[in-house]
Amino acid sequence: MSVEHATQFYIDGQWRNGSGPTRIAFVNPTSEGVIGHIAAGETGDVDLAVAAARRAFETFSRTSVEERVALLGRILALIQQRTEQFAEALVMEMGAAISFARASQVPRATEHVRVQMEVLRRYQFLSLDGTTATAKEPIGVCALITPWNWPLYQITAKVAPAIAAGCTMVLKPSEMSPYSALLFAQVMHDAGAPAGVFNMVNGTGEIVGAALAAHPDIDMISITGSTRAGVLVAQAAAPTVKRVVQELGGKSPNLFLDDADFAQGVAKGVLTGMRNVGQSCSAPTRMLVPAGRLVEVEALAAEAAAGIRVGDPRREETTMGPIANAAQFRRVQEMISAGIDEGAKLVCGGIGRPIGLEHGFFVRPTIFSEVTPDMRIAREEIFGPVLSILPYRDEEEAIRIANDTVYGLGSHLQSNDPERARRIASRIRAGQVLINYPPWDGRAAFGGYKRSGNGREYGVYGLEEYLETKAIIGY
Repeated sequence: MSVEHATQFYIDGQWRNGSGPTRIAFVNPTSEGVIGHIAAGETGDVDLAVAAARRAFETFSRTSVEERVALLGRILALIQQRTEQFAEALVMEMGAAISFARASQVPRATEHVRVQMEVLRRYQFLSLDGTTATAKEPIGVCALITPWNWPLYQITAKVAPAIAAGCTMVLKPSEMSPYSALLFAQVMHDAGAPAGVFNMVNGTGEIVGAALAAHPDIDMISITGSTRAGVLVAQAAAPTVKRVVQELGGKSPNLFLDDADFAQGVAKGVLTGMRNVGQSCSAPTRMLVPAGRLVEVEALAAEAAAGIRVGDPRREETTMGPIANAAQFRRVQEMISAGIDEGAKLVCGGIGRPIGLEHGFFVRPTIFSEVTPDMRIAREEIFGPVLSILPYRDEEEAIRIANDTVYGLGSHLQSNDPERARRIASRIRAGQVLINYPPWDGRAAFGGYKRSGNGREYGVYGLEEYLETKAIIGY
């Protein structure tokens, strides 16, 4: 697949060459071969992009709701028309199985745009209480830093509400999944986004990300990434007192109460935890089960893992492709070794590639049981298809284990008693609690407690992160 403008940036409504000669090699995770290069941005490129966004803000911030809805509608239509092109890019750049890219990665990205259109049409930007009016106004120029694991999905989750709010922006996509971002920038161009409203500079977090975080003309920065990256961005942003919205790491529990449907729920839990090759910050990778059901759960979990078809992501029958990059592949192998060394029971999987796959960043779907809360595999984010099963004695211990983490992004809860499930959900310290595997909801607030970040994305909650509040007294 050839991607046009791979070594250029999109600034002020046009594709342009970067200011420096540095290129970043891109490795296909299936073949492990270098298949292309992208330009690596420098501080000067960031300055040009921010200046363009600042100029455009003066006009775009005053556009009507109808104009912004129309722009979002054109963006939505173009992504939908180019679904297959985006899906193929995701296969190439991060190893997503083609069936998963078509069914989840691209459609959920388009849903963020559609939901923002829906929110924008009904949002009240001015409300009156007596003689005091409260106005919601666009915050300004926004820096958007997106990750490699859900590349297009995370771009639209930030770009769509920024546009809905009337903000202008500079996007820094992950240098490890750049092609879907390049395709998205072309969508923005073809949709007729006014010059300077959307800008994109590829590059590393150490250079481009740091320059954006510290830039005095950036009013807000939204980052999805590791907790370490979020901390560095917040530190760099502090001197200019800009708003920082962070969606960071997670170690989400999947708590099975004793009245849950184990026959169906355990298999769903395995597949949910290993969806996207386990490369999701909210993946429920800690399965908490009653100690008396542990043997039963192990058998059900192993059976579910055995049904996962690992292989070439271009094949329709593949349900799990490779890990997205070499560094993450090494990290997953290290954590599987740690689980074995610490004495966890290996139910299935283990170190190395699946049989028959001699190259590529492929990982064996791995399940550990008899895991204790102090083990590394129970505490650290692995970001791979590795599930830990932790037994508990009673409800109170289950809640303690679920909350015994520095993270608090997502959580799952299984129970056939709705009232009991609601009661337990209220005690779980996480930004989302999903009861009995409900359908994904693009309107639901998404974000974390504790070291999983601050701020919220999606729906009206995502829109409001890009707005300032102004009180007009005596209105």
